[in-house]
Amino acid sequence: MATGTAIEVVMPQMGVSVSEGTITKWLKQEGEAIEADESLLEISTDKVDTEVPSPGKGIVQKIFVQEGETVDVGTKLAVIAPEEAVVEPEAEEPPAPAEPETPEPVAAAEPEPAAAPARPPAPAPSDGKAGEERTFVSPVVAKIASEHGVDLGRVEGTGRGGRVTKKDILAYIEAGAPAPEAEVAPPPPPEAPTAPPPPAEAPPPTAEAPPPPPEAPRAPEPAVAVAGELVEPMNAMRRGIAEHMRRSLDTSAHVTTVFEVDMSRVVAIREKLKPEYQKTYGVNPTYLAFIARATIEAIRNWPWVNGEIRGEQIVVKQFVNIGVAVALEGGKGLIVPVLKNAEGLNLLGLARGIADVAERARNKKLMPDDVQGGTFTITNPGGWGAIIGTPIISQPQVAILDVEALVKRPVVVQDADGQDVIAIRPMMNLCLSYDHRLVDGAYAAQFMKELRENLETFDEGAY
Repeated sequence: MATGTAIEVVMPQMGVSVSEGTITKWLKQEGEAIEADESLLEISTDKVDTEVPSPGKGIVQKIFVQEGETVDVGTKLAVIAPEEAVVEPEAEEPPAPAEPETPEPVAAAEPEPAAAPARPPAPAPSDGKAGEERTFVSPVVAKIASEHGVDLGRVEGTGRGGRVTKKDILAYIEAGAPAPEAEVAPPPPPEAPTAPPPPAEAPPPTAEAPPPPPEAPRAPEPAVAVAGELVEPMNAMRRGIAEHMRRSLDTSAHVTTVFEVDMSRVVAIREKLKPEYQKTYGVNPTYLAFIARATIEAIRNWPWVNGEIRGEQIVVKQFVNIGVAVALEGGKGLIVPVLKNAEGLNLLGLARGIADVAERARNKKLMPDDVQGGTFTITNPGGWGAIIGTPIISQPQVAILDVEALVKRPVVVQDADGQDVIAIRPMMNLCLSYDHRLVDGAYAAQFMKELRENLETFDEGAY
C-alpha cells in the first residue's frame, strides 16, 4: 500500500459487447515511473488489440494480472503510487496466540470382558441323510458359489463324504441353478465314502485367480513440436478471425465477380490533387479513397449490396458504413475499422478517415466500437501486388470489394477516330464477393458495371 492517493488500473470496458480482455504485454514493470496517458500495457479482445494509457503519473507499485491472463472488465490490473508517496510494505497479520494445551481426558479403564461361552462341540458324523450338514468346501468352490449366488445346500456333492466339488458346482450352474432361498447351511460331517454317480460333463474350468484390474486410462500426451516446427498459441484476435471467417463461409453463399477497370482518369486526378492535399491537409489521397467514393455512389442505385439478411427479411440500409480492412504489422492479424455514415463524406473526408483509422489500427488505438456496424467492406491486398482475389464476406454484410494492384499493361482502346489501337493503360481488377442468397449475379454485375463507369469517368468537381 502507499500513503497518499494510489491509482488503481482496471480492465477497461472496451465496448458494449466486450466483457473480458487478455493482457498481452506490460509496457512498464513494477518500480518504473510512468507519466499520465503514457502507454502502460497492451490488451487483446476478440475484436481489437489496443494499448491502455496510464490514468495518472507515478510509480508502478504492484501488478496483479500477468501477461497471457484473461480477466473480466473491471478487474484490478495494477496500482500506481504517486511519486511523492512513501511506499510501505503490506502489514503482516500478527500471529494468532497459541492456544493453551488442554490435557486429553484419560479414558476410564474398561472392565474386562466376560469369558466367552465355550463353543459347542462339533456334531457327530451323520449317516448322510438329506438336510444334515456336509463337510467343508474348498475356497474355489466357495468362491464360485458366491459369484453365482448358489446355495451349496442344494448341490449334490460327489466328493468324499458328500463333499461338493468344483465339478459339482459347475455342473449345477450349467443346469440352471435356482435362486437361493435361505442362507447356506454348514456342511455335514464327513461320512463313509459312497460311489459317485456318473459325473456330468462340465464346461472348461474357469481361472481360479481373479482377472487383473483394468489399466487406468492414460492422460493424453501434450503436443510436441518436431524438429523445424515452432508451436505458439492463438491470441484472442486470431481466434476471433478464425471463428468469424469459418462462420461466414457456413452462412453465406459466396460468389465472386471480377471486373477490369481502366484507372487512367483516377491516376491523372490523383497526381493533380496529391501536392495540395499533402501540403494543405497533411493527407495522401490514396486510390482507396477514390474507389470508396465511387462505390458509395454506385450503392445509391444498387442498395442490396449494402443490405443484410435478417431471418427471412431483407434489411436495406439507408446509410453506408464503410469497413476498411487493415493488415497489422508482419501480416499477423487483420482488423476492419469502420467509417460511419461515409455517404456524407467527400473525397477529402474519405482520404482523411481512411488514413486515421489505418493509423489507429496499426498503433493499437482503436476501440471495439470502432470496428462494429459496418455495412459494406473494402479490402486492399493490391498494395502488395496481388492481382485477383476472392475475399470472405464480413457477417452480417452481404458484399465485400477486393481492390487489386494497379498494373500498367497493353489494352485495346479506340483512338480519336474511333479506330482500335493498342495502348498502355493503368489497369486494376476489382473483385466483388457477394452473398448469393440476396444478391444475384446480374445484380452484382450491374453494380460493378456502374462502379467501373464511376471510376473511368471520375468527376473531380462532383466529389
